Amino acid sequence: MLKKFSFLLLLSSFFVSTSLFSQIDSKNVGGQVEDSNPIITAVPFLNIGPDSRGSGMGDAGVATSPDANAVFWNPSKLAFVEKDMGASFSVTPWLQKIVGDMNLYYLSGYKRINANSTFAASMRYFDLGSMQFTDINRNIIADFNPREFSFDATYAMKLSQKFGMGVTMRYIYSNLSGNFSNGQSNTDAKPANSLAADISGYYTTDLAIKGYDSKLSFGANISNIGPKITYTSDNNKDFIPTNLRIGTALTTEFDPYNKLTFAFDINKLLVPTPPEYGEDENGNLVVVRGKDSSDKGMLAGMFISFADAPGGAKEEFQELMFGTGLEYWYNDLVALRGGYFHEARTKGNRQYFTVGVGLRYQVFGIDFSYLISKQQNHPLTDTMRFTLSFNMDGKKEEAKL
Repeated sequence: MLKKFSFLLLLSSFFVSTSLFSQIDSKNVGGQVEDSNPIITAVPFLNIGPDSRGSGMGDAGVATSPDANAVFWNPSKLAFVEKDMGASFSVTPWLQKIVGDMNLYYLSGYKRINANSTFAASMRYFDLGSMQFTDINRNIIADFNPREFSFDATYAMKLSQKFGMGVTMRYIYSNLSGNFSNGQSNTDAKPANSLAADISGYYTTDLAIKGYDSKLSFGANISNIGPKITYTSDNNKDFIPTNLRIGTALTTEFDPYNKLTFAFDINKLLVPTPPEYGEDENGNLVVVRGKDSSDKGMLAGMFISFADAPGGAKEEFQELMFGTGLEYWYNDLVALRGGYFHEARTKGNRQYFTVGVGLRYQVFGIDFSYLISKQQNHPLTDTMRFTLSFNMDGKKEEAKL
């Protein structure tokens, strides 16, 4: 059963980076290559884009206009939200090329406290479907439904007419195998839980480009800052996916009916890079290049992550992930979206195009996105996301800053 649990932990990491194929030395499955060295963390579901708008724009959203899903992309954007309150619910059937009962659910909502500040909350639930536990002889012991969830509370505030900051506190729960023991007094596996925080900033300014009214925005979000998590004992802990997201967005209104937004995000996991291992003359496993930082704590791991890749500066640059997207609105009623996401082939090899549409009617909205992978037979191919939302106006109050 311990082998079964180890597989579940590795499989959970695969859900985001598809790095499982790297670990089993496969060149042809999922587009992976033999020299892959992806960064593997616990609870990677925290970094899956949950909604259709950002996902339809190539997973770019740190500097786009605020909405109910800003809690994920950049909580500080909510300080500039125009509506009085809003909510959103998203469903993502996950890895449908491999399994048919895995889904990610996301519920988020916000409420303006006053003209300068906003409170928001969200919940993410990742259902990994049904799995069977077996013993060493492959006899079925029990059926189990692995699942993970997180709950967030956010406060965002304007510090000026153009700049705001946001803070999010997060509770994380991950149950990949339930509780089981190896038959002795100690417990081999158990559900894991942890706390984390996000710190974010958002700057926006109006300008004119060739006579057209435009808005230029910049955003930054360090998410999932928290202690390491364990499924077994305090001697065996894993980093959670602390992530730095920075980016910009430019929106231009050509006339009262036509509006176009260009967005660009850069992501980097603030988690140590695994070293390269080899065998010494006695056949023992040793580090041959890089550093083993698995014993480092949260803050040390974040700082080390900028300069610890075994391949030096070249590999550090490969750890950057890029998302770019376009969003066109007609009369604030119909939206068309498209984008591209790029991750280096040695770091997970997620390279895909996205498309999406959005419709608004009075206070309600519906959005849809679709993922098209560059690699054939990639497990993320044909990923779809569905989002329902509503926004309501209240009594407007002028900001006093």
